Amino acid sequence: MTFKELNIAEPILKALTDKDYCIPTPIQEKAIPIALQGRDLLGTAQTGTGKTAAFAIPIIQQLMINRERTSHREIKALILTPTRELAAQISECFRDYSKYTGLRHCVVFGGVKQNPQTEELKRGVDILIATPGRLNDLINQGFIRLNSIRHFVLDEADRMLDMGFIADIKRLLPKLPLKRQTLFFSATMPAEIASLSRTILHNPSKVEVTPVASVVDTIEQLIYFVEKQEKKQLLITLLKKEREKSVLVFSRTKHGADNIARILSKAGIGSESIHGNKSQNARIRALSNFKSGKTRVMIATDIASRGIDIDQLGLVINYDLPDVPETYVHRIGRTGRAGHTGLALSFCSQEERPAMNDIQKLTGQKLHVTAIPA
Repeated sequence: MTFKELNIAEPILKALTDKDYCIPTPIQEKAIPIALQGRDLLGTAQTGTGKTAAFAIPIIQQLMINRERTSHREIKALILTPTRELAAQISECFRDYSKYTGLRHCVVFGGVKQNPQTEELKRGVDILIATPGRLNDLINQGFIRLNSIRHFVLDEADRMLDMGFIADIKRLLPKLPLKRQTLFFSATMPAEIASLSRTILHNPSKVEVTPVASVVDTIEQLIYFVEKQEKKQLLITLLKKEREKSVLVFSRTKHGADNIARILSKAGIGSESIHGNKSQNARIRALSNFKSGKTRVMIATDIASRGIDIDQLGLVINYDLPDVPETYVHRIGRTGRAGHTGLALSFCSQEERPAMNDIQKLTGQKLHVTAIPA
């Protein structure tokens, strides 16, 4: 099936063609027809499945078709997402897909000065992408009104729960019009998220793709048994061997990410770290450098990595194994996207063996042990 067969409007098709997108992913194929009908949707899908386009395209199309010619634009679509990086990523998608439609969008998040964001809001926007904290701040200051919202997207709901945003969401809901379309996405469905979905969705259609336990077949997974003090040299050796690839390295802690960056710098390997203690401008700059290829190696913590979305990322390295096995699936899903093959390497110390066992139990796959290169 192609996007044209999904009855996508010509201006959006042209934008998709510019980006060389012709074949929808499974979630796009399932979700777009439902969303185009204006129905509520409950989608179970993880990062990397193409869910941003699954909600962005139908929202853009409905706003384009039902455009009202008024002197002042009012916000008609709200996309709520947990992290700044993901908000920026979604904003890029709306920019790409809507560039021939005349629609305006704006992204607001904390960690940066609000004045440029409020100035953009004053000029009028059709679509708003926001994180909960900054959104509530701007509502309380009178810069944002939600009474004209027709489409509401709650993205990565389980991550919202992890980050303590559920109370913010519940405070926000009464400010939205009762008559609206709601699209609700979550990689997992813990009890509290399932309960929240029931309170905000009306007779939703359910779409489920790529369960959290599944690992993309195009990703080769290897594991090195290596003690903690030997990880540094192993990482340097591997990065010098894989000189042609962009590499995303995962650290469990912010301090660890900075430490790895210092070690690589001393070894003559250019890298940048990205984590929650970095300023927002530093994070945006580092992410831009990585996406453009200016920086070849990025060291990230899990939350900071949510906006890293690169179609042809060749290699992911788990310097530390995650405490939560589902996180491993999210991490390695950064590679092997859009039909490309990927490689995921994991370092496992003696104390991390239980975490490795939990990962194998979740995915139903045995990780292939490989010898440490000389």
